Amino acid sequence: MTSHSNGAKTSGISRRRLLAASGAAAVTASIGARGLSGAHAAEAAPPQLTVAVIGDGRTGVWASLRAGVGGRNLEQELGTRIVWQPGFTASLPVMEAVKAGSVDFTFATATAVVNAIPARVPIVPLAAYPLPSDEVDFFVQANSPIKTAADLKGKKIAHQNGTTGTYSLIKYLETAGLRLTDVQAVSLSGADAFTAFAQGSVDGWIHWQPATALALAKLGDKARPLPNVKTYDYAFYVARSEVAAKYPQVFAKFVKIIRETQAYIFAHPAESVALWASQGGFPPNGSEQAVYERLIRDARLSDSGAIALKPVDEAAAAATQDLADNFHSLGVLPNKVDVRSFLLGSQFDAAKKAVASELGA
Repeated sequence: MTSHSNGAKTSGISRRRLLAASGAAAVTASIGARGLSGAHAAEAAPPQLTVAVIGDGRTGVWASLRAGVGGRNLEQELGTRIVWQPGFTASLPVMEAVKAGSVDFTFATATAVVNAIPARVPIVPLAAYPLPSDEVDFFVQANSPIKTAADLKGKKIAHQNGTTGTYSLIKYLETAGLRLTDVQAVSLSGADAFTAFAQGSVDGWIHWQPATALALAKLGDKARPLPNVKTYDYAFYVARSEVAAKYPQVFAKFVKIIRETQAYIFAHPAESVALWASQGGFPPNGSEQAVYERLIRDARLSDSGAIALKPVDEAAAAATQDLADNFHSLGVLPNKVDVRSFLLGSQFDAAKKAVASELGA
């Protein structure tokens, strides 16, 4: 979490465009007529699927699905027991869990995918979408002399290494002819970076939603976002290959359910954030709930682009290859990775066919 042409240029997501592009109005009408709970015909499925929960899992698509939004029953529709596996701070650490066989299905940014390929993590890329072009924010102190990318030379910048934030930082520096080595890049988690920035021990901080929007609500007039900072990353849903090979249709159906659930969230932003608050995602009727509702309406959450989910295509492969090439040239990835060949490989044809059939692609 919209459109990217080739990873070098990005255009923003408007909620209206996304709804129109993915038929959310039709989905919502269908939900109203039959509820989200209409189970599909039973089919062969694994006894259980373990799904990675990134963050606290109390907001976003996973939270809505777990709560049975609109009467939806995920386990009934998929014909399997769902085990939600929490404890992941980002999608990159999930790849180790997939490799260990303890996670079967997950959201993954392109940064996680490009690291997974050389590590031989057994993943099947099922579907992808471009992250919202404005999902990332870059904050400097309100009284900072930093106005543009050119002013960042030599400055101490907090980012979480090897993530969407890193890639956005790389591309932003490029606009001024700078490289990552031209700044003092400090790798910190979102929480640690917020503390460092609030204390003034770094000159800038680049990170993604909702952390940055929530941080700005706390920092108020002490922070200022830099203009024209964009997100170039793609998001994927991937499955562990051993399970995906046996049950491609189950995972294809899961992807379709995710797209439908995101359409429901777009169509019902106030209801969705109230639901997340009731699950402990944040205090009800407070500033955090207002921030989340605004992020839904503005389509700035990483899940937002899931309404445009489709089988992995050339655009996703090319953009992710560009990310991998940038990371390699800067030493973030030690070796060059042929991401395009992997993502478009014929070994995934069965899964791609199933996903295309479910999504009508």
